[in-house]
Amino acid sequence: MRLLTLNEYQTANDVPLTTDELHGLQAAARSIGITPSQRLDGYYDLTPGSWVGGIQLETMAVEIRPKLPIERLLFLISYVIDTVGWRDNDFDFVERSSLLEAIIPGFVSQVRRALHRGVLQGYRSQEDSLQTVRGRIRFDDQIRNRYGIAPPIEVRYDEFTNDIEENRLIRAAIQRLGRMRIRSDSARLSLRAFDSALNNVQLVEYHPRRLPEIGYTRLNIHYRPAIELAKLILRATTFEIEHGAVRTSAFLVNMNQIFEDFVAVALRESLRLTLRTFSQGATGKGLVLDRNGSIRLRPDLSWWGGAACVFAGDVKYKNVNPDGVIHPDLYQLLAYTVAADLPGGLLIYAAGETSDATHDIVNTGKRLRVVTLDLEGEPEDILNQIDDVAAEVRRLRAASWRRTLATA
Repeated sequence: MRLLTLNEYQTANDVPLTTDELHGLQAAARSIGITPSQRLDGYYDLTPGSWVGGIQLETMAVEIRPKLPIERLLFLISYVIDTVGWRDNDFDFVERSSLLEAIIPGFVSQVRRALHRGVLQGYRSQEDSLQTVRGRIRFDDQIRNRYGIAPPIEVRYDEFTNDIEENRLIRAAIQRLGRMRIRSDSARLSLRAFDSALNNVQLVEYHPRRLPEIGYTRLNIHYRPAIELAKLILRATTFEIEHGAVRTSAFLVNMNQIFEDFVAVALRESLRLTLRTFSQGATGKGLVLDRNGSIRLRPDLSWWGGAACVFAGDVKYKNVNPDGVIHPDLYQLLAYTVAADLPGGLLIYAAGETSDATHDIVNTGKRLRVVTLDLEGEPEDILNQIDDVAAEVRRLRAASWRRTLATA
């Protein structure tokens, strides 16, 4: 099996691909731009997008490397999962490791810690047909299915069990990883170590875009790092996509989403704000651009004082200009400041995509700030930069309040 190494957002020219390999790549990684070579038949120019990780075909393994070191990518992931205990994640930081191979030790470590107190149990609502009454009778179903005749009796009851969503997510992620082509024997053995503990938990085939939300309380908060990492694994893995004789498996993560999640979480921590006050995506906030409310806006970052937006910002991992559009990110940020009636806004890029800048917008009195984050330094250096950005957020929020008081 040959190995093809690609780099995020960099074009690899004249790559030979069979028809099956071409179809397999197109199915598994739509973010890779694939165009026929202008010089050679059967050869292609490949340009990965923001999705990084690994793809396994029958005849070829493809590694898409992020532009930052894998250990920095794993730091971003681990910080979002656990802002307090991120230093304790036992990820494999060996430079030669693929992203998949590097993330497994950290996941195993988190699952082991989650199960240290025993497998979590909870109540699940069950519906069944029984010979005796248990819980509540489902009278409508009894009449519809049994014509009112009993037994059996249609009932709904709560059962105390370890077959709950938290354990189902963890088991599903372990099963997904077990179906991937993992080179490390020790990694495979470490995943199998949880088989007996989770044997009574139902194996659910979750859709990566429809994962259940888990509400965390004092009873299950120790499960949170393992669950959130399990959800990342479930979103990242696809397998057995068949095109002709090709069977494909893939583990791919979206750097755009990882960067946005990290900036949102890290700023919220630095500002000591809650999720409700410092929103990511402004879900349910009702920020609109037009009087009819038909143009809804969802800034990546927004600070709310009650129903009023007092700060708006956007996060961009990559500075990409659509064809024919110049400075689209600034236009987007300007729309947020107009909709929220703010004197300015903040645009945050990963370093290397642009330079820090300040833009005073004509005829509006609005000031748009652009700052960058260098992700290649040590984690503490990155978090220090976050504190600097948080200070800029406070300044913009203060300017908003001063403007409000001046016009009151």
